[in-house]
Amino acid sequence: MKNIFRPDLCANKVSEIDLSFLLEKGYRFALLDFDNTLAPDHATEPVPYSYEMISKLKEAGFSLCLVSNAKSERSKKIAEMLNIPCVSYANKPGTSGVLKAMDLIGAKKENTVMIGDQLFTDIAAGNRAGLYTIFVERYGKKEVFYVVLKRFPEWIIRKICRF
Repeated sequence: MKNIFRPDLCANKVSEIDLSFLLEKGYRFALLDFDNTLAPDHATEPVPYSYEMISKLKEAGFSLCLVSNAKSERSKKIAEMLNIPCVSYANKPGTSGVLKAMDLIGAKKENTVMIGDQLFTDIAAGNRAGLYTIFVERYGKKEVFYVVLKRFPEWIIRKICRF
């Protein structure tokens, strides 16, 4: 059984993901976390890097969906600004939001990747849904307290699993 916290691939940031490798493997859909993956934690709008990464993924041929645990309209507003669909209240590490996002964009688990900065939410949800998971280092160090609390156990898992 696969460790649900172990990603299939690690990268320092979204811009360093080898998209041609993913396309060669048949991936055509990407589900993306926003906070600390594409922008600073709890940003109220996309930053230039967010737009750049969405453009890069779209130009490579990926269909995208933002998948956020945010319990507000913030993520929907951000997704509208990025011109991509969004599933908020995603309930990660549960799979309901991931599956809803896949239905929304017509994806199947065999051709979808999940990209995020947290093992206990993004990677666990993607793995539990049977997706190819890509862990990226957090965009910035400033985070809300409940995310900060998860970083030490996450660090332990990364040391044990050597990634």
